[in-house]
Amino acid sequence: MKDLREKEKGILVSDAGDLLFKKYSNPIPESESKAMAEKARLIVESFNLMGYDALGIGDDDLSLGKEFLLEISRKADFPFLCSNLVDEGSGKNLFQTFLIKEVNGLRIGLFSLLSPDFFPNPTDPRKKGVSFQPPVETAQTMVRELKPKTDLIILLSHLGYAKDMELAQKVQGIQVISGGHTGINLSYPPVIKNVIILQTASRGMFGGKLDLTFYNNESAFFNSATRTSLENNVKSYDERLSSKAITEPERSQLRKAKEESERALNQLRGKNQFMNRILSLQEQMKEDPDIKKVIETYKSRIQATDKPASPK
Repeated sequence: MKDLREKEKGILVSDAGDLLFKKYSNPIPESESKAMAEKARLIVESFNLMGYDALGIGDDDLSLGKEFLLEISRKADFPFLCSNLVDEGSGKNLFQTFLIKEVNGLRIGLFSLLSPDFFPNPTDPRKKGVSFQPPVETAQTMVRELKPKTDLIILLSHLGYAKDMELAQKVQGIQVISGGHTGINLSYPPVIKNVIILQTASRGMFGGKLDLTFYNNESAFFNSATRTSLENNVKSYDERLSSKAITEPERSQLRKAKEESERALNQLRGKNQFMNRILSLQEQMKEDPDIKKVIETYKSRIQATDKPASPK
């Protein structure tokens, strides 16, 4: 990741949450909390080395409670974002609500939402001391705040894929929703009301790389794979039309199909486009020596903690 950032200056690195702990099922036992805390610190330190720009908060990130998450956020070189998570006592936002980054002269606004639906148990310790503002209303507020100041708005969503689809239809002004929690790979992301909806599988095993190409100031983008598919169709029609074996009715149908594909291609000319790729990080990423050193330090601390006390 660090090498990639050095090669490609116009890159923004973010995450939609749930990387600090395992999938939550029960409260973390006291006997395991110290080791889990150390591992979370290791992850944040690794993210620092990779040069992350922002982290949206997921429900699992609260597994050791709000105080630990606040503490660990201060050790990060990048902001923890959550626009709708507030302190129950004061009513104030616990984390930074948005971030504006300039990338290649483009002003990009990021904000993040966490779904209260992922905390159905009223005694869930992750909810202790926190409350949630409604996601849709919060998104509308964030768009009003960010739109005059930015060229592009990205939501780091921890609402789940179905809710991402709903929000894209209800809230105007967001160009990209980078979602988490559901844990699916969307190699061909849907575009709902000009909103590109992204998802990658969970646990940091995959990364998504979204490339945006601007030709105008419009907020709409089309998938470059659509253009490639249409171009391949035209080529295939030309090859079949050059054959002497086809009948005249078949030739007429092929000409019509070719004209439709060419018409669709003409409609895409001059429009903004995107390309999305899902990368297997285990296969694609090389071991970074700095991160390896951090991991070795972490392992030595854990081993020292796990050693039984010497008999007196």
